Amino acid sequence: MSASRVPDPVPDVLPLLARGKHRNPRRGACFMELASYLAGEPWTDSPACTDESLAHLARLVNDFTTDARRPALAPLIPSVIGLRDLGPGFEDEVALVAAMHALPVASMDRQRGLAVGMLRTLGQVDAYRTRATTELTRAAAKVLDDHADAKRWGLAFAARMGSGPVNQSSAQVIVEVAVRGIAEACVPDPAVRLRTLLAEVIEMARQRAGLATTEPASLNPQQWHAVVSAAG
Repeated sequence: MSASRVPDPVPDVLPLLARGKHRNPRRGACFMELASYLAGEPWTDSPACTDESLAHLARLVNDFTTDARRPALAPLIPSVIGLRDLGPGFEDEVALVAAMHALPVASMDRQRGLAVGMLRTLGQVDAYRTRATTELTRAAAKVLDDHADAKRWGLAFAARMGSGPVNQSSAQVIVEVAVRGIAEACVPDPAVRLRTLLAEVIEMARQRAGLATTEPASLNPQQWHAVVSAAG
């Protein structure tokens, strides 16, 4: 897992992001809803300007970050705008990166769930074939090997349950388990880990989109202050 190169300017004033989905800005705004507004789209937490796999992760990170720490996510919002149509395999890549972040800190139950999903995504337990990059699948396999107890449990569980749907990715479930696992981990600051995960996936998406050397726009209060309150 590489460190994110997404620029991280911290404006003097940050939006007060809220948990969950909101009918309109008067009821609050989550990460992706504010992205839809900044992109000039109708108000939604699933805008066309961002790949749904990335948006799914962003919504989860937003919701599992504490109220006090959620404004720190805001500078990343402009970075997700325009990251769409990222090609086959990206959904699984998001899931594998999330799992690699979560495995070292998640509870045993979460580790086991992640192991099952990773084993399937990596093609080690059934006929599913991911289109994630070889580099990433090798890195994920190495992290899974480092958590041998969880891997052994996952292999035994998969042997008992049999093969899953050949053409259906487990990515969304893996991401949900990973984010929850990080948020509930017994570590000093889960919010920092969640933000780091989101920043790394944004950087991966920017590389796929050919924007690795292009700095995203900064978060200008004049763009959002009319619809979202400022964090105190």
